[in-house]
Amino acid sequence: MRKLVYATSLSLDGYIDAEAGDPSWVVPDEELHRHFNDIEREIDTLLYGRRMYELMAGYWPTADQDPSAPGSIVEYAQLWRPTPKVVFSSTLESVDWNSRLVRGDAVTEVAKLKAQPGRAMGVGGLILASSLASAGLIDEYRLYYVPIFLGSGKAAFSRIQNRVRLKSVETRTFSSGTVLLRCVPVSA
Repeated sequence: MRKLVYATSLSLDGYIDAEAGDPSWVVPDEELHRHFNDIEREIDTLLYGRRMYELMAGYWPTADQDPSAPGSIVEYAQLWRPTPKVVFSSTLESVDWNSRLVRGDAVTEVAKLKAQPGRAMGVGGLILASSLASAGLIDEYRLYYVPIFLGSGKAAFSRIQNRVRLKSVETRTFSSGTVLLRCVPVSA
């Protein structure tokens, strides 16, 4: 069975997005971006909700064409483009960049994908990740706590319907002060 990994950056007060939508607080430095690139190499399929897909597809397809882009950005763009993506949306008409659109039930589709052979899958998007977490389909959580209080915004796990008990299996502090808390679900 393939592993499903949810990785997200969040503020110390639990937000994944600032109220005003300013993403500057979460931009990784070179060390952290290289770490994200290493993780991307472990993934052979990306699962996105509509908003996360639009965010990623709005930047990564051409990010490596900017002559001033740092090496980690160039590398991530080159990793991202060929990776197969499954986009869950009832409103999008089409998707690009090695993606396929799924309009049906995400939980059912992801359960089928997990049963197929392959490497780990990554999930991005608050609503999608919450429904998959509530269904018990996420095997690992990589929570990157950025040392900032936002005070308000989108709460990281506000959409989870069922309690998810976790145990920590790794912590790591990056030079930027960001702390990785890697967790796996435990049965009740």
